[in-house]
Amino acid sequence: MKKTLLISATLILSAFTAFSQQELTPVKIDSLVTVSLPSAYQKSDTLGQQVYSSNSTLGYVVVLRTPNAKNTKPLQKERDLDKVLKDKVKSIQAESSYASAQFVRDTTIGKLKAKTFTLQTDNGQGDIQLRNIVLLYTNAATYIFEYVYPNARKEVVAGEYKSFVNSIRLSPELQRNDQYISNAKGISPVVITSILVIAALGLVVFLIIYIQKKRRLAYE
Repeated sequence: MKKTLLISATLILSAFTAFSQQELTPVKIDSLVTVSLPSAYQKSDTLGQQVYSSNSTLGYVVVLRTPNAKNTKPLQKERDLDKVLKDKVKSIQAESSYASAQFVRDTTIGKLKAKTFTLQTDNGQGDIQLRNIVLLYTNAATYIFEYVYPNARKEVVAGEYKSFVNSIRLSPELQRNDQYISNAKGISPVVITSILVIAALGLVVFLIIYIQKKRRLAYE
């Protein structure tokens, strides 16, 4: 048992060291977003969508920048951003057969809100592939940062993935209003639920008092 743990720890340390020793290059995705990639990365541009890709020591990294449609209206509130991110996670999941989005959660990059999750895909023959994804939306473009690896390596990729994600840098020019305009939170679902519960209790009390009063009048 101790030997197995020692081997696992050695693999993780070796993986992290190997990635750290690779010649990483800070790549400007545009004037606002930068990420470090292995120097042998490739870039393609299809109809305005920019794709950066490269092999890493244990997996494969992909960065996509997709400009939003010119007629895209600025989002008004944070809940609008939440809906857009939720819909984009569903859209990414729908691109692959036998895919499931796991560990979906909010995160922040600089001052912006983002979504991170793991997409698990299966070719139907038990060949499972995992994609750790960070999804960032701005009024101008959508950015997707992917770290792809086979299921067999999921125990040893943490260091390499962390190095990749932590290298994402945003320009100070990117502020909250580059995602949504209003800072008003609106009424949260918790508050709405509380109001409905109080209203329901009030109605019950009113009905009890009304019925009791009606009964007293009937006896008089």
